[in-house]
Amino acid sequence: MFRNILIPTDGSPLATLAVDAGITFAKETGAKITVFTVMEPFHLLSIDAEQLASTREQYEALSEVHASEVLAAAHGKAQAAGVSCDTDQARTHDVYRAIIRKADDIDADLIVMASHGRGGVGALVVGSVAAKVLTHSTIPVLIYRKK
Repeated sequence: MFRNILIPTDGSPLATLAVDAGITFAKETGAKITVFTVMEPFHLLSIDAEQLASTREQYEALSEVHASEVLAAAHGKAQAAGVSCDTDQARTHDVYRAIIRKADDIDADLIVMASHGRGGVGALVVGSVAAKVLTHSTIPVLIYRKK
């Protein structure tokens, strides 16, 4: 049923568990995957501790290294599981739109992603990327939540 799965990740522990679950699901269904990460541009006003402690150049260099490491780790896991895997990354403020656009671009028939379940001020200020993808995607979305 599923042949092409997009797995967005930010490299967080929960997102990494979702990548692992997506790889397992893809192996069981014979699907190929694309692991995708979106780096947010540097913000002068931010609640992200990494951005508050860095200059624009430092932040962008560090985020590039982080994205490469996250994608390489996911690619290695997929290869070890025998799952065909592509990787890609983007830099934009509109994370959920980038995810949906990537899913459309690769003709994905499923998006597998984590939901961090932010609450309080974090949810009000940042919003939930997973909720926005769920709301705006025409492609089925499987949300991974930690047990």
